Amino acid sequence: MTPVRSAPSGRTGTYHVPVLLSEIETMLANATTVLDCTLGGGGHTAAFLERGVRVTGVDRDPRALAAARERLGEYERSGQFRAVLANYAALEEAGFSTDDRFDGILLDLGVSSHQFDDASRGFTFREGAPLDMRMGTDADLDAGELLNTIDEVDLSALLRAYADEPRAARMAREIVRRRERRPFATADDLVDAIRAVLGPRSGAPDFARIFQAVRIAVNDELSGLERALPALRDRLTPGGVLAIISYHSGEDRLVKNAFRDWSASCVCPPRQFVCTCRGRPLGDTITRKPVSATEQEIDQNTRARSARLRAWRSA
Repeated sequence: MTPVRSAPSGRTGTYHVPVLLSEIETMLANATTVLDCTLGGGGHTAAFLERGVRVTGVDRDPRALAAARERLGEYERSGQFRAVLANYAALEEAGFSTDDRFDGILLDLGVSSHQFDDASRGFTFREGAPLDMRMGTDADLDAGELLNTIDEVDLSALLRAYADEPRAARMAREIVRRRERRPFATADDLVDAIRAVLGPRSGAPDFARIFQAVRIAVNDELSGLERALPALRDRLTPGGVLAIISYHSGEDRLVKNAFRDWSASCVCPPRQFVCTCRGRPLGDTITRKPVSATEQEIDQNTRARSARLRAWRSA
């Protein structure tokens, strides 16, 4: 969901052009109806709307949704665009019918540039920024509350799984030790704990990795994605395309494995002894390898460096 640069006027106004926009447009070129599950600033959706595509945009962030509706108000008034406040992992709770089908479905995971640039949202390690990191009002705890209450063993597992941190146990122990003296309240508190473990030479890449891990836990991102994948697959029309941009190895692994399983000749559960799917794959994987941002795009915005795009087509 990470944008790259300001767009020329007439394309998307003063907003940023989303990562891998041309690749997404190519993969969903035949779509006449699109579900944008991570509306954010509305960059992808704006491009689809300009082509005459009907778009339903979903976001769990009320502020992001309000801004997108203001930006795309003309399309909403005409009926071409519909905005829905919802978590893409729980569309039924937002009133989506099981009969709602789309030619294209897009997920641009991670934090939007608008969320990232707003220091009050607490997604960055800016000095004095609050430890919040909630993408929407549906998160149970903010980052500070999580760090102040989570069990040391669970925190160690979180840092190991989501940040690939080899010193996860030591870092968890340091966080627990510090919170006993004073609760974590700002980004500085977490940065100081990271430095205490990784040393004075630790810097922005280390902070970003740990902050990302905490954010993933706060918003239940990997579990939500895992639950959503089969449900979104079933919302595709025949020949419809599911395109997903990820920024974390755990996200990409979930997407890759799901697409592989859905493209197999037999999709019955492993423990089912008799095949009932008749040996027909559910569809085919469009991207054998993930598509990355070009060097030019990365030069314009380093946030695009970790973007990985995979796409799958329904039979």
